[in-house]
Amino acid sequence: MRAFPGAVDVAIVGSGPCGAAYARILSETRPDLRLATFETGPMLADPPGVHVKNIADPVARERAQRRSEGPGGAPRGRPGTFLLGGNALPAAAMSSNVGGMGAHWTAACPRPGESERIGFLPDLDDLLGEAERLLGVSAHAFDDAPFAAEVRKRLSAEFDPGRDEDRRVRPMPLAVRCEPDGSLVWSGADVVYGEATRRNERHTLFPEALVTRVLVEDGRAAGVLVRDLRDGGEHEVRAARVVVAADALRTPQLLWASAVRPPALGRYLNDQPQVVFAVRLRDVGAADTDPRGRSRIVRQSGVSWVPFTDAEPFHGQVMQLDASPVPLAPDDVPAPGSIVGLGWFCAKDVRAEDRIVFDDAARDGYGMPAMRIEYGLTPRDEAALDAARAAVRRAASALGEPLDDEPITLAAGASLHYQGTVRMGLVDDGTSVCDQDSRVWGVEGLHVAGNGVIPTATACNPTLTSVALAVAGARRIAEEI
Repeated sequence: MRAFPGAVDVAIVGSGPCGAAYARILSETRPDLRLATFETGPMLADPPGVHVKNIADPVARERAQRRSEGPGGAPRGRPGTFLLGGNALPAAAMSSNVGGMGAHWTAACPRPGESERIGFLPDLDDLLGEAERLLGVSAHAFDDAPFAAEVRKRLSAEFDPGRDEDRRVRPMPLAVRCEPDGSLVWSGADVVYGEATRRNERHTLFPEALVTRVLVEDGRAAGVLVRDLRDGGEHEVRAARVVVAADALRTPQLLWASAVRPPALGRYLNDQPQVVFAVRLRDVGAADTDPRGRSRIVRQSGVSWVPFTDAEPFHGQVMQLDASPVPLAPDDVPAPGSIVGLGWFCAKDVRAEDRIVFDDAARDGYGMPAMRIEYGLTPRDEAALDAARAAVRRAASALGEPLDDEPITLAAGASLHYQGTVRMGLVDDGTSVCDQDSRVWGVEGLHVAGNGVIPTATACNPTLTSVALAVAGARRIAEEI
C-alpha cells in the first residue's frame, strides 16, 4: 500500500502541461512549499511526462499509447486517447497518463492574435513568454527542412497582403528541440516540470491516483479525496490550495462532483471545427536526402503557420509529410518534403448552450458523474467553415496539385482543442467560473487550469495560452499562501 501525505500546501490534480506548470513555478519560487500531484493514469516512461515520440522502441511506444487509453472498455480514439462516446462531439477524446495529452500532442505553440487574445490581461505577452520558456518553444527547429522556405514563400504570396506583421505566414513555433545529429526531442510535461521540479524533494507525483472530490469547508478548498487505483483505498489529503488541471472535460466534472457548481460550469464549450487537405508541390526537384544529410524527412519536418485574423477567422497548420496520405502509383516516390498536409482550424461561435451535462445517476468508467455534450454549429460557424474550405483550396492552388477532390471536414471534436468549460472572467456575473488568476468564484483556495480556462474564441492551438494562464495562477499562489 502506498503512503499518501496527510497534508500538503498545494494539491495539484492532473500532470499535463498546465499541472506541471504549477509545480514548476512553485518549485522555482516557493521551494519551501509541500506539493503533491495526483494523476489518474499510469507512468509511461522516465522522465515522468515524456512525450511518446521520444520513446525510441516502436513496441514500447505503442504500449505507452495503449496504456494512455483510459479505463477498460473505453472506445479508442486516435493513438493514446479514448473517446467520450455517445455525444454531440463524436470525436471528443481524452488521455489518462502522466503528462496527459502533453505526451501525445503535435507540440504546436502559436501565440493568439487579434480577438483570440484575452483583452483583460495586460501582462498576457509576459505570460506567453514564460510559457514558451517552460515548454521549450522554438520557431526555427525546421528552418532547413526540404522545400520549407518555398512552401512559406508561396503561402506568403497568397495570404500576407493586407495582414499585420505578426499575422503573416511564418514557421510554426513548436515545442521541440533538434539535436546536432538531426534527432528530435519533443516537449511533454517532462520539459515543463524541468529539473527544478524533479529536484524538489517537497514535490511528489502520484500516478494511478484518482481524485474523486475536492473537499470544501466553510467556502474554501480544504484538500482532496483520492482513490488509489492500485488497491482501491481512499485517502484524504488536506491542502491549503487545490489546483484542478484535469482537462477541459474532466476539470468541470470534478468540480461538479465536489458540489462546486457556478452557473457557467461546463458551458461555453469551444471546439475548433477542422478542415484538412493534401497537395503535392509543383515545380520542385527530386532529392534522395534532405539538406541535413538524412535519408528521410521526419513526418513533422517543415511546419508552417498561416495565423488567425478577425477577417479570416481560422488558423492554418501546414505540415510537410514523409508519405502521401492518399495512394500514389507504385513507382511514384515523392521527394522528401514535397507532400504537404493542410489543416485549417476555425474559431467557434462561443455560446452558453454548447456545454457538458453531468448525470449524478450514471457513472463513467472511473465512477465519476457521466458526461453528455450538447453542442451545435451556428450559421456563423457554417460560414466560417465555408470560408476555411475556400482558404484551403487557395493554399492548395498556391502550392501545387491537390491529392484529393475536395477538402475533408473532420468530425466534431477531432481538434482535441476543447476550451471554455471553466472560463475566466473579470467579474462573477454568471458567465465565467474563475477570475483572471484562475481562482474559482466563491471557493477560496481553489484554482482551475488547462484549455478550459480560455474564454475567447480561438483557432490557434491552445496549449501555449493555457500554460501562460497557469503561470499567472501559480504566481498568485506563490504570493498568497
